[in-house]
Amino acid sequence: MFSLPKNVTIIEVGPRDGLQNEKNHVDENDKLDFIHSLQAAGIKEMELTSFVSPKWVPQMADAKNIVAKTKKIGRQFVLVPNEKGADLAIEAGAESIAVFVGVSNTFNKKNINRTTVESLDALEPVISKLKRDSLFVRACISTAFYCPYEGKIEKEEVSDLCRRFVSMGVDELSVADTIGMANPVESYDLFNLLKEQFPQVLLTAHFHDTRKMAIANIFAALQAGIDRFDTSAGGLGGCPFAPGATGNVATEDVVHMLDSLGIETGISVEKICEAVGMIAPLVSHPIDTGLYKMHKNRSC
Repeated sequence: MFSLPKNVTIIEVGPRDGLQNEKNHVDENDKLDFIHSLQAAGIKEMELTSFVSPKWVPQMADAKNIVAKTKKIGRQFVLVPNEKGADLAIEAGAESIAVFVGVSNTFNKKNINRTTVESLDALEPVISKLKRDSLFVRACISTAFYCPYEGKIEKEEVSDLCRRFVSMGVDELSVADTIGMANPVESYDLFNLLKEQFPQVLLTAHFHDTRKMAIANIFAALQAGIDRFDTSAGGLGGCPFAPGATGNVATEDVVHMLDSLGIETGISVEKICEAVGMIAPLVSHPIDTGLYKMHKNRSC
């Protein structure tokens, strides 16, 4: 009989990963309302925003204000691409920093115009500085299963990249099925390996739902001992450098599954759906996750 954790931590990524590529401009106050409604639902860890060039990601131009005006509840991540972004984040008062690298060289070059090794070399002094300042550092590992350009990624490649980050002193590894092509066996195998190799680091699974396999992949990761998952309210998200990939797995659907398994999250599905209802009219596509549609129909 497999074993499952008694408690799971959900890291809500909707305000950052979910909205960063949204075509419609979402006003700063609407973002804050969304964030605070997610906090009211019980979310204690969240990606708030990213300190990237407004020229490339105009949706995140209000990053400084978002950090300043968000209620300080739990751990609040901001994503940074480089040293300049890290400096801006620290000036804004951020205490938890996320950096990112793709296992796939091709994906990484299309994303930030650097190879994987070049990105790691550039991030090493940044992470060292962040750790000297006692900040929490999360490393986001993209294309850990498949790449839209290179195909299947071997788990040993993922392990090698994670090992490099661990040697730099990161606190957490968020390992992503960026294009949503993994299956449950691959999920179990990779996370079982990483759990064995890096027991001292927080391990988080990040699944996209391109083929409607994300829930199954999460269940497999649970069996491998993973108890932290990135999710996005309403299934918001996507990546411009991952053709064909859809949004992140929906927070409400994951919490519902965990509730049904008797696994505690401290999060209210009903209130997550209320938060989705606030953001739904503001985005450029309909939100049609199962739990949200049920909630919306009951509200009509």
